[in-house]
Amino acid sequence: MKYLKLAMDSALSLGADYADIRIQKSRTETIYLRNLSLKNTSLQELYGYGIRVFKNGAWGFAHTNIFTEDAVHKTVKKALAIAQESARVKQGKGLTLAFERGYIDTYKTPFSEDPFAIPLSEKVEMMLEVNKTLLNYEEIKKAVFMLECRKDEKLFASTLGSSLNILTVYIEPMFSATAVAAGDSQTRSFRHGGRSSGWEWIRSLNLTEKAVQIAEEAIIKVNAASLGAEERRDLILDPIHLSLTMHESVGHPTELDRVLGWEADFAGISFATPEKLKTFRYGSEIVNFVADNTLPGGLATAGYDDDGVPNQKWYIVKDGILNEYGNTRATAPFIGLNMSRGCNRATNYYDFPINRIPNLYLEPGREKLSPQELITDTEDGIYIEDQGSFSIDQHRVNFQFGGDMFWEIKKGKKVRPLKKIIYKSNNPEFWNSVDAICDKRFFKTFGVTNCGKGQPGQRGRMTHGGATARFRKIRVGGSQ
Repeated sequence: MKYLKLAMDSALSLGADYADIRIQKSRTETIYLRNLSLKNTSLQELYGYGIRVFKNGAWGFAHTNIFTEDAVHKTVKKALAIAQESARVKQGKGLTLAFERGYIDTYKTPFSEDPFAIPLSEKVEMMLEVNKTLLNYEEIKKAVFMLECRKDEKLFASTLGSSLNILTVYIEPMFSATAVAAGDSQTRSFRHGGRSSGWEWIRSLNLTEKAVQIAEEAIIKVNAASLGAEERRDLILDPIHLSLTMHESVGHPTELDRVLGWEADFAGISFATPEKLKTFRYGSEIVNFVADNTLPGGLATAGYDDDGVPNQKWYIVKDGILNEYGNTRATAPFIGLNMSRGCNRATNYYDFPINRIPNLYLEPGREKLSPQELITDTEDGIYIEDQGSFSIDQHRVNFQFGGDMFWEIKKGKKVRPLKKIIYKSNNPEFWNSVDAICDKRFFKTFGVTNCGKGQPGQRGRMTHGGATARFRKIRVGGSQ
């Protein structure tokens, strides 16, 4: 598109040290059903462009949705003026950008059925069938189904010579059943997160069959006992549950902008400071956290980030030791790195890209081990499935998590269901207590689509995952 070259030529002629433009069209469809009633459908389209200019060690950013030559020139000038004003209040020499070269490339999420080509009526019919299945059970008093689909079409160019054409798609289904019995109500949810895929993924999930399991487990849950007083117990956590735990206690603490103290919004800064790199024991020797923005189906998998840096794979934690961070061209030089890991992403065209969590997962165990074998090997523990409440402190050290389904383990067997369970721990106690991880046959992913960060706030997305793992002697008890 002519506006890409026009913007970069304009920025260079005005004396920019570096500049880029991101033209982005975003479509988001949301459908919400409660019981058998369609409560909301929305289809939003945003189309415009954002221009960044780097001058004298400072950034300037401006955006518009007006596509004319004059509007492009004005937007470049505005971004440059902001950079020049920002440079007046910089510390020292200001920012330095890590080295990068230009790329000419195309990336497209692999999919066969465009979710936006599926008629609304077909989507609603599928969702209604799930809710009908849930409500067939007398104890189920509320059924909720949320579906979100998003497509981003992005053109990126920079003064480094990059010209990128990127198309990404994701889908996220979520439904839940609330059971009422014995003076209590409990909800059981189906949440596999979002996935960069087409509608064929939804067809493969057999959601109506899953609805039977969710309804029956909601009824089991509402009739279950709570655990009682807090004690030290072993925990066995499934991959969907682990995805939230690692997001909060590993993902956010290893965002380099948060480590540097630039970002303290949405639960603070980080304890995992640079002097700990290569020496700090984050977890036990079998704990390996892999950052992988090439992960198939991953929500951060897009070919390149919004600095124009190619997607990569690396270890955040290696053999239990803090190994590296997720960084950007602007944050990497602050810890002596001359390259970016490609973690700079913005949500919409009018957002300034910020340091984001990459696709991040717990590497599966290398020895053959199934979840059932792990349970059989556990004398006294709690098995937790899926996600619930969470809380974490301002340095990402102390935390507590709930869950969605709970089972008590005694002498190697699941003996009874439970409800209202929370566990409490801290970094590094929690990850150092890992003594067993199931193998790659049991690896599952969960795509986060609503990671809040920044002011103004942005809704980021990335994928986590792992295989079922055991944590020894964690504080676990019942909640009210």
